Amino acid sequence: MESCLKDVRMGCDQKHSVKLECAECTRGVAVMRERTERQRLLLSALTASPEPLTGSELAQQCGVTRQVVVHDIALLRAAGENILSTPRGYRLQSAEPKLCRYVVSVNHPPEMTVLELNTFVDCGVQVMDVVVEHPVYGELKGSLDLASRRDVEVFMRHIQEDVAPLLSSLTAGTHIHHLSCLRREAVEEAITRLQAIGVCVYWWDSLDDPPSLS
Repeated sequence: MESCLKDVRMGCDQKHSVKLECAECTRGVAVMRERTERQRLLLSALTASPEPLTGSELAQQCGVTRQVVVHDIALLRAAGENILSTPRGYRLQSAEPKLCRYVVSVNHPPEMTVLELNTFVDCGVQVMDVVVEHPVYGELKGSLDLASRRDVEVFMRHIQEDVAPLLSSLTAGTHIHHLSCLRREAVEEAITRLQAIGVCVYWWDSLDDPPSLS
């Protein structure tokens, strides 16, 4: 008689024939296989979808709860899969053409948020996130992944439905965005338009040190 797989790795207190695993070990193998297949389905769904998929949508496709999907996504990320979480759901980060990346520091009142975001996307600039420097908690960051007016509309609807304050409300309107675009001229045009309507904007290449704002 020899130890079963669980006896070797998980502390099974029974001895079994090598050819006969205990029922508990068999169940464990079944669970692992089910999880592997579910994660394969998650990756397949994310790869095939041109739009982000919510946790609820993925849960429905896999026949599990949203909490199970969140756990599986975390495991896939830990395994190296580049899965992004956005306000519109999860999406798989695929290979992209080389993009120009910039950082902007912006200050404006809340009522100008839609105008600011639409200006960026209208010029072909993707707004990756929003960052604020809180005096107590330090850097606070939220993923946005906005590339179109439709994306901006969905994001603002979530803000309104959840009665959630904008991060910039914590810092009197001052916030930072990381941007990406195919050409430098796109972000230059967006900055020019924003400055023309009175929005205070500083910007720099993401690889450079930020300019002094004093």
